[in-house]
Amino acid sequence: MKKTTWLALSFFAVMELPAQKILPVVGPGKTVDPFHYAIRKGGEFQNGVVVTAHPLASKVGAAILQNGGNAFDAAIAVQLTLAVVYPGAGNIGGGGFLIGRTVKGKIVAIDYREKAPAAASKNMYLDADGNAQTQLSQNGHLASGVPGTIAGLASSFKYAKLPWAALVQPAIDLAEQGFAITEREARSLNSTIKDFIKYSTVPSPFVSREVWKAGDTLIQKQLAATLKRIRDNGAKGFYEGETARLIVEEMKRGKGLITLTDLKNYKAAVRDAIHFNYRGYDIYGFPPPSSGGIIVGQLLKMIEPYPIASYGFHSVKATQLMIETERRAYADRAEHLGDPDFWKVPVKTLLSKKYLDERMKDYHTDRASVSSSIKAGVIHESEETTHLSIMDAEGNMVAVTTTLNGGYGSRTVVGGAGFLLNNEMDDFSVKPGVPNMFGAIGNEANAIVPGKRMLSSMAPTLMLKDGQPYVVVGTPGGTTIPTSVFQSIVNIVDFNMTAEDAVNKPKFHHQWLPDEVSLEKGFEPDTAEALKKMGYTIKASSAIGRTELIKITGGKKQAAADKRGDDSVAGY
Repeated sequence: MKKTTWLALSFFAVMELPAQKILPVVGPGKTVDPFHYAIRKGGEFQNGVVVTAHPLASKVGAAILQNGGNAFDAAIAVQLTLAVVYPGAGNIGGGGFLIGRTVKGKIVAIDYREKAPAAASKNMYLDADGNAQTQLSQNGHLASGVPGTIAGLASSFKYAKLPWAALVQPAIDLAEQGFAITEREARSLNSTIKDFIKYSTVPSPFVSREVWKAGDTLIQKQLAATLKRIRDNGAKGFYEGETARLIVEEMKRGKGLITLTDLKNYKAAVRDAIHFNYRGYDIYGFPPPSSGGIIVGQLLKMIEPYPIASYGFHSVKATQLMIETERRAYADRAEHLGDPDFWKVPVKTLLSKKYLDERMKDYHTDRASVSSSIKAGVIHESEETTHLSIMDAEGNMVAVTTTLNGGYGSRTVVGGAGFLLNNEMDDFSVKPGVPNMFGAIGNEANAIVPGKRMLSSMAPTLMLKDGQPYVVVGTPGGTTIPTSVFQSIVNIVDFNMTAEDAVNKPKFHHQWLPDEVSLEKGFEPDTAEALKKMGYTIKASSAIGRTELIKITGGKKQAAADKRGDDSVAGY
């Protein structure tokens, strides 16, 4: 079993930084005006830049940078802000992964993925006949794993510069004062109101109106009170005391499994980042229990022997090659990947040239492979998510992908605490061969075990050019995350695109099973037709991912926020 470094949650240890006076940044007429703001899709910045799924979160991050914080400070403040202004995926009731690089060159990988409660069991979602009951793993109290987000933020604080309270306060102010929701948020809340009522035991601010519309103010007083406990007591303000009591009471009312002991015992973990070279660029990704870093590495290394730049962007030849690498990497995901504290993951082999060359031996340029005949490679050794990308003026880089799993997670709001719980238990293999909500297949490597972290697809990624910061990238999107990051990197390295084009050009996706290729709206029609003739099953997709990317060009930080959502950039 791989050795893991566990991060303690002592709040008092992280409060030893000297206090600094930080001016309030949130409020009407201030730097972050919650009632008057605009979405900015791109720009070039000399100093610091933040790209997130919501303009208010990006503005908070940029304000933290301008107030003397670094990229790690901004990442903490942004994640808490997203829990307020982007409740569909931003969270304190979920988990995520942070990968960063300090100005001194240290690579930091912090795992705060949720865990199965102690009372969880391998067959907990099977009925008496052995049939999978995915409605229980996807909705309501039983779907929730032990949250990791606050433990992760407390753990990353050791790399920050500003006082903890200064990083939490913007989120408190936004929750307490309220903010004007966007049209997209109004549609999202309206489509979910019935589920909030069905899966929560106490009314929440999300159901305070029968119909939401753009410009309405969302006020979250209970969430503000929860954030104040976190501000004043650090991680203990979430995993112990009043907030922990409220979580457990909600679990009891809804027959969930999370206990006070589960909460108190949760710890974030330090992992060794996935590191590989692609065409001269150093790339760092997140290791298991995320599949993202390994899959991105496999995909890039499998296409590296081919002159894909000469094939042309979205040409039949380039697209077909990339589809076939995706098919093989996702077959490996199903068989070999899981929580390394419970399952021996053959990381080095999966990323080795010998192994990947062998995987591509049955690749044919003139026809589609068939997933039923593409099994996982033989190893001889034993959607709704959100991403943020940050670079600061000092040279720190941070990529964070965090999630509740499905949109609004389990749709369960913790009574009295005002935040949503995740439905991450569905990311386990509920039953071998039964797909989860994203269609991913798994087996014993990702089976439910008490205290185990469920497999993820999140892929926060850093790139260095000549040893210096170059790109920060990541995206939400369930199982489409690694393929979207893969294509964004290829767009930059092989097709020499700007940050904006690398993010916004149509994407495609294949994940082994189901054996179909998703093509985003606007994809090259001639290439799509050629793929059909080669034997591929084509499925139209309205949107794949919401990528946030920063690229250093000519000494400036070129930032792009995905056009597929309310994503926005901010910087100075």
